[in-house]
Amino acid sequence: MGGNAVMTFVAFCIDHQKDIFNCLVRHFQLVGISVAAGMLIAIPLGIFLSRFKHFALAVLRLAGMVQTIPGLVMLGFALLLFGIGLPPALFVLSIYAILPILQNTYTGITEVEKSYIEAAKGIGMTNGQILRKIEIPLALSSIVGGIRTSVVFTVSWATLAGLIGAGGLGDLIWTGLSTYNTNYILAGAVPSAIVAIALSGLISIIQKSITPRGLKGVSV
Repeated sequence: MGGNAVMTFVAFCIDHQKDIFNCLVRHFQLVGISVAAGMLIAIPLGIFLSRFKHFALAVLRLAGMVQTIPGLVMLGFALLLFGIGLPPALFVLSIYAILPILQNTYTGITEVEKSYIEAAKGIGMTNGQILRKIEIPLALSSIVGGIRTSVVFTVSWATLAGLIGAGGLGDLIWTGLSTYNTNYILAGAVPSAIVAIALSGLISIIQKSITPRGLKGVSV
């Protein structure tokens, strides 16, 4: 990208700063609502599967299969159910947000050392107390790692929302593609990349801060 192109792009961003800001705010809304919905589904489901492991393989395989369906295909199915706009975008993004959190929740809880569980039972702790005071705290770093992956993926996938009138930075990208205007494409793509990197870094810091000292250096 030459110097003139950079200056042209900067001037374009200044001229369209309100539109870019509005798209950025909508993008955050899409990502925030979708990841929150994914957490509300995936974390309890991961805990449930850790208790009933004979269901785990089938559920995780099903979630993995859904994850492999292309986003445009999923949006097509969602359009049939919800029509054009925000609801189908949130539906699809929430589904895609589930798998990383579900996998990490299940893995984090099932990989807690059995000796800790047995010791807790030995001092009379109930299953609920063991979950709240031992398993979830020890699995929390893994769960947050799943949330980080989910957030980064959802920031990227949310650009598809512009195709169905849900707004976000995808609006700028698809406008640029339809009008052959590189500045519109960059105005959507560059903030999207910056947001993904920034959120990943922020959540990574949180993940490291909540990792127990004994697990420092262990990849999650």
